[in-house]
Amino acid sequence: MSKNADPDFWARAQKHLVRYGGTFEQLIIERAEGSFVYDADDRPILDFTSGQMSAILGHGHPEIAEVVSEHIHNLDHLFSGMLTRPVVDLATELARLAPGGLERSMLLTTGGEANEAALRMAKLVTGGWEVVSFAQSWHGMTAAAAAATYSHGRRGYGPPTVGSFAIPVPNAYRPAFEKNGAPDWQAELDYAFALIDQQSTGNLAAFIAEPILSSGGIIELPQGYLAALKRKCEERGMLLILDEAQTGVGRTGLMFACERDGVAPDILTLSKTLGAGLPLSAIVTTAEIEERAFERKFLFYTTHVSDPLPAAVGLKVLEIVQRDALVARATEAGARLGDGLRSLQQRFDCIGDVRGRGLLLGMEMVADRHSKTPAPELGARISRRCMELGLSMNIVQLPGMGGVFRIAPPLTVSDEEIDMGVEILGRAIAESV
Repeated sequence: MSKNADPDFWARAQKHLVRYGGTFEQLIIERAEGSFVYDADDRPILDFTSGQMSAILGHGHPEIAEVVSEHIHNLDHLFSGMLTRPVVDLATELARLAPGGLERSMLLTTGGEANEAALRMAKLVTGGWEVVSFAQSWHGMTAAAAAATYSHGRRGYGPPTVGSFAIPVPNAYRPAFEKNGAPDWQAELDYAFALIDQQSTGNLAAFIAEPILSSGGIIELPQGYLAALKRKCEERGMLLILDEAQTGVGRTGLMFACERDGVAPDILTLSKTLGAGLPLSAIVTTAEIEERAFERKFLFYTTHVSDPLPAAVGLKVLEIVQRDALVARATEAGARLGDGLRSLQQRFDCIGDVRGRGLLLGMEMVADRHSKTPAPELGARISRRCMELGLSMNIVQLPGMGGVFRIAPPLTVSDEEIDMGVEILGRAIAESV
């Protein structure tokens, strides 16, 4: 009998755990190393999700383990009013790397917490309280971040934060606005903000966006969209917050995805990839915005703000990404992975679209490419078969879309591992259609 079927383990899991979304894989994961996780039978499972889209250096990176070991012995957690060298060093490095004039950071834990802090700061600085985001967004589960999240989890929890608005995301595969047979994102954006202006009470504070919507189905904002969005914000006195939880720190082939468009946000939020799987997040903003927030007594005093251990990890992550040329590697490996996925698309009519940048790619499953009819059940079957064959894949299901696989291996993934993943995925599709 498989050790994954341990009846005592599953009885205690069922009795004592809160189920927080979906169902648990019927596996007991015992360890992880590099691009693989290993179950109770010591079966290797290729991790094409980098944990929770975070472990960009793979699992168990020896240098990260060394930093954690050193700081857990010597400098792990302090009173939030104290400062340490890792905190100041990481803030300094973020200021060096961040686009535009972003030079002041606050270090926190999760992406939701960072977005919460960013939205709180934007409201204080602008004096407004209305927040706009995309209708397929995911920004976190804390109050303001959840109010700006529209892809999942809005039903049954009472009213969201007052002043929450959404606009459609420009989906090139399923465009809502077209001109001469091509997607017309500018007309869509103009129409969306005309509606926002009609609904607003004149208290717009911020727009929060991902450059590539991940939980929204790997929807990439088209070139030029971010610049146009920032102009819309500036015209209304709003701040632009870019949530680069999943696109930051090299994953898309640039240190930050917004650099492709030459757009610097007013506030940048980082998480997931910054800690390479450990709980670390940051907001990075301009000196002008930070000064104004401080003058107005900005308060975000949390238990783990400016903790030295995760700050030291983040500093090491940035060092490794730059030293080992992993930003360029994301472009190279992403091209290989994209070519593999497109080769599968030529074989299987159920693959409607392959999209994304670098090592953040999406593959949308449909009944057939001609109709683009969503096929969520097929996507679910393929996902289950992938796991049975030793490949961990993540699929998101959204109304009006097919199941979309979010494919995000570590930046350290080898060519052989990419080819292995594509081969397993092809087999899973063939056995599921």
